[in-house]
Amino acid sequence: MLSMSNDLRYFKLHPEVNDPLRATRGSACFDLYSFLPVESTVKVYRSVNFEETETVKREVRQERIPINPNERVLVPTGLIFDIPVGYSIRLYPRSSLALKQGLTLANNVGIIDSDYVEPVFAMVMNVSGYVKYINHNERICQGELFKNQTCIIEEITERPVQKTERTGGFGSTGEK
Repeated sequence: MLSMSNDLRYFKLHPEVNDPLRATRGSACFDLYSFLPVESTVKVYRSVNFEETETVKREVRQERIPINPNERVLVPTGLIFDIPVGYSIRLYPRSSLALKQGLTLANNVGIIDSDYVEPVFAMVMNVSGYVKYINHNERICQGELFKNQTCIIEEITERPVQKTERTGGFGSTGEK
């Protein structure tokens, strides 16, 4: 059944998957949790050299996985979202994980379209320089239901004209 409201619905791939929850009434986003039961596997991406990336599977042991420096891991949430038409979900890093652990989202902001009805993963990257661990049922990222702004994308034949007093190019605002 196609959802036409702005309510966000979800399906759990396993009964033990944590519900997405807002930490407080004032929270702008809801938290998503890792789902890493023992003996499951995750996909790990690591750079071999400047041009090549190696993909391997890593088994979850003791309900946690190690992430080596500069590795990217697809961390399962165990959820499939039923996103309303005209909306998307934006996934953001958790500030405490980024600051204290050096774990962030490799794509900075993940975007899940309304026509994606597959399991959701957080693309976590270790930027700390040390081996870090993600535990089963740990708050791994935060999500926001986002109303899409559609527009017509149109080519023009004349260069745009200046609309403000700004001068200079890339990185020029705020310079005196």
